[in-house]
Parts: sequence; structure tokens; C-alpha cells
Amino acid sequence: MPHDTSLIATIAAGLVLAFAFGFLATRLRLPPLVGYLLAGVVIGPFTPGFVGDIGLAGQLAEIGVILLMFGVGLHFSVRDLMAVRGIAIPGAIGQIATATAIGLAMTLYWDWSLGAGLVFGLSLSVASTVVLLRALEQRNALQSSEGRIAIGWLIVEDLAMVLALVLLPALADVLGGSTRALTGQVAPTDMLAAFGLTFAKVALFVALALVFGTRIVPWLLTQVARTGSRELFTLAVLATALGIAYGSAALFGVSFALGAFFAGVILSESELSHKAGADSLPLQDAFAVLFFVSVGMLFDPSIVMREPLAVLAVLAVILVGKSVAAFVIVLAFGYPARTALTVSAALAQIGEFSFILAGLGIALGLLPTEGRDLILAGALLSITLNPLTFAGIGPIMAWLEKQPRLLALLESRHRRRAAAVSSGPVPSTLENHAILIGFGRVGSTIGRELHRHGTSLVVIEHEHRLLAPLVEQGIPVIEGDASLPRTLESAGLHRARLLVIAIPDGFQARRVLEIARAARPDLDVVVRAHSEPEMERLESMGVGLAVMGERELAVRMLSYACASLGVAETPRPGTAAPLPAELR
Repeated sequence: MPHDTSLIATIAAGLVLAFAFGFLATRLRLPPLVGYLLAGVVIGPFTPGFVGDIGLAGQLAEIGVILLMFGVGLHFSVRDLMAVRGIAIPGAIGQIATATAIGLAMTLYWDWSLGAGLVFGLSLSVASTVVLLRALEQRNALQSSEGRIAIGWLIVEDLAMVLALVLLPALADVLGGSTRALTGQVAPTDMLAAFGLTFAKVALFVALALVFGTRIVPWLLTQVARTGSRELFTLAVLATALGIAYGSAALFGVSFALGAFFAGVILSESELSHKAGADSLPLQDAFAVLFFVSVGMLFDPSIVMREPLAVLAVLAVILVGKSVAAFVIVLAFGYPARTALTVSAALAQIGEFSFILAGLGIALGLLPTEGRDLILAGALLSITLNPLTFAGIGPIMAWLEKQPRLLALLESRHRRRAAAVSSGPVPSTLENHAILIGFGRVGSTIGRELHRHGTSLVVIEHEHRLLAPLVEQGIPVIEGDASLPRTLESAGLHRARLLVIAIPDGFQARRVLEIARAARPDLDVVVRAHSEPEMERLESMGVGLAVMGERELAVRMLSYACASLGVAETPRPGTAAPLPAELR
């Protein structure tokens, strides 16, 4: 029986090609997001062969936006933001202003309108949540100081872009566009009236969401969870995300993105937030892929040949302009050079919010299609090159280490701040001591026990706020980057008996171990690992003990089980010893 299968064909072709190109991208050590965008290019109208339905793809993309923003809201934590608010808020605002100003200057040179330049600059200023989180996860740096700063920075950027999505329709006519394409009506010409009406609607929606939503939705999901039906709970989560997103647009005139974001915020502090995120993740991932495929369908690859200089200029803004701005801002707030380099590398790309802003700019008649193509080209290239920006951190730091005057100039504020809290130089008479690198959740537990047992201890930590309590207890501390030889030397590496590496960044941990091994091959080392392959690499480097949470837990449980069953157990090198007799 004949029937229309354009929806099925678009979804099938998009997912199949996204899988193929995404897998190929990962084999080439590129983010799979590059493959998803290329899959869209292949089924788009600008390349030969099968052409997907752009209209249907656009609606699928809207669902992807809703689920992406729901995920952002679900992982939004006021506490995490407050912990790094001193740098994340001014840093994100400063970088957005810098990138927007550069983009605006470029478009004015190209004789674009003010509105086009504003949308274009904003699109280049915001990094991709997906790419940044994936890059930090691959480096085990989500819980590191750099990771927390980058995530807090990104949260502020996301909030700023949500505000931009709300305000752009209200300002479209003032900036030279039109709201006819969105609402069928011309927006108020009075700018103050537009602002007032927009903020009134948003304020009413936010008030209802936070006052009533935070009480009703968690209660409702709790009742659903008590039924024990997994599919019903998943349906409740999706109904919440899509229902609030659509209701906010239909009743309050705000964007789907804002509604979905607050749907996630409503659930973020709930006891069921992790379950909601886990249950909705597969569908969120699937529609996020379709979102990127639909974006790729809109990209005209001929822009690279037609406007190569413009594409290079856009890429320069993303890779150089944004990175330099972030680097300078982080240094200005008194952080070390490695932290500044890591944050700037994490933000040297653009992604989903850039696509959303570009799409809205075109719908409002503000941004020409050429601007969207340039933004897409910049996204594709910056995401592809992002792993190289991270790979460049080590060589740049090695070069800076050979330029002590330049490094001292760059870190002058950091070193002044470190001197203010420093316990003074490590005594030259200190011998057979332990050097503890990292004083976070793991390191602080180790450090407190060592100190309680009277062990001589030196702590190396680059998180300023963690050092003051140690100084008060009389523990020698060094605020700095442990992956620099001079930092380990100043901690008395040649006189130490034990090195404890408790930092969450696996790449930096291996760098510290390499430096320590080069200077003291005989030094006993215990190091924190995050995966089985990393455990094997560390053990091959001759560490006394490499510890990974899941593995050590399994070994301890096995030891107890063997003791209970009367089975003899032979400890393996690099594993935890059996439980003491008194604990069995």
C-alpha cells in the first residue's frame, strides 16, 4: 500500500550515515561530532545522491535542541557554579564580549548589518557543551581545578546564550530583522516595550517553574517511580521535558530551549535527577545526533572554496581570539599558566548553541545564509582541531619552562598570591618525607591520616582555596604545577621517601611520574588511576602501587570472600593486600 516514508527515510539515512562517519571519526582520533556533521552534509541538498527532507529534519532538530537543553538544565548545579564563580562569571562574560566584538568588527568590514554582526559574533563566542565535556572526560579532568573552571565557565556561557535567544526576537526589528517568520506578526517597534514584555513573560514563566514546578514535578516523578515501571518513569521524564518546553512556547512565547532548560533545572536538585538523566540519555543522544545531522544538511561545503579567507578568519577567531582572551583572563585572576592553557584549549571550539543562534538569526532575517555557512565551517574545523589544541599544552608548557622570565611574568599574579599563603620554603633538613600531590577529596583523606600519624609531609596543590587550612596546621605547602621539574625539586624530591600522586588528571599524573622517575628512579610511588589501560601503563613505569576505585574494591571484596570461604589467596603485584586479620 503506497504511503509517504520521507520521515523514516530521513531518520534512517541520518542515523546510519552518522554511525558510519562517527565511527570513522573516532578511529581517526576525532570527536564523533565531526562524523555526525559530515553525515548531514552527505544527505543535504548541496551534495549529490540521496537528499533528506530538510523540513522534517528541522523538526527533529527542534526535539534534539529540547533534549540537549533539558540535559544542560538537569546537570546545572548552583553549588558547582558558586565554587568557581569568581573566575567563571567574569571570565565567560569577558570572553563573550571579546569574541562578539571581533566577530562584529569582521562583519562590519564585510558590510553586513549590525544585527548580522551581533548574531555572528555571539555564535562564535560560545563553546560546545558536548565537545568540552567529552574532552575533559577523556583526560579524567572533570573534577580537576581546570575542569571545574571550564564547566562553570560554560554554564555561564549557556545562560548568556539562553538570554540571547529570549532577547533576539524582541530586538529583531530594531536590529534590522523581522519577527514575521516566527510569529506572523511584527514585534513592537518600541524597544523598551519589547524588553518589558519579554522580561514579564520570562519572569512569570520562571516564577511558575521554580515555585510550583519544583514542588509538583519531583512529587509526580516520585509517585511514578514507586510503581516500579521503568518505561513509565522514562515516559514521565520525556513528557516533562517536552511538555514544559512546548507549554512555555505556547503560553509564554519563550523559546523551546529556555523551557527545556528550566524543565531540567526543576529536576536538577531532585533525588531522582540521576535516574531521570540516565533513563532519558539514550533518547537524548539519538536526537542530539539527528540535531547535528540536520545542521550538517544546511551546510554548503562550497563556502570553503568560495570564501577561503573568510573561513580562515572565522577559524582564527575561534582558535586564537577566544583562546587568547581566555588565557589572559585566567592568568589575570591569579591561576598558573597550565590552568590557563587547559581552559583556553577546552573553549577553543563552537557547537550546538552556535547552530541554534545561527538558525534563529536566519529565521529573524538578521543573519545571511553565508553567515550560517561560515559558522558551520568554523564549527566543523574547530571541533576537528580541538584534540590538537589539548595536545599542544605539554609542548607549550615545556617551552615556557625554558623561558623562566616570561613564565614568571605570566604567572606574576599567581606567584604573589601563592606567596601570601605559602608556608615558606621547605626546610632543607627535611628528609624521608612524603610528597603529596593534590589535596582534593582523595588527597585530603590521605594527607589527614599521614599528618595524624606524625609523618613528615609536603603538599603540592594549585587550588588556592585548599592551602590556607594546611598552613594553619603547620604543613609545608607549595602552590604550583607539580608537572614542572622546579616544583618537585622545591618539595625536596631528592630527599623524599614516598611520592603520592592523588590528582584526578591522568595526563598530568603521568607527566609528574615521568619527571620523578627521571630524577629519582628509586623513589617509591603510589598513584591514582582511572582506567584499566592507565593502570597497566602506570604499573609498567614501575610504581609501587597504582590504585583504581573499582579495581581496589573488587580486590578487597575478593580477599574477604576468600577468607570467609577458607580459600588461599595469593596477592598479585600492584594490587591491594588482603584485609588484616582483625578486620576479617
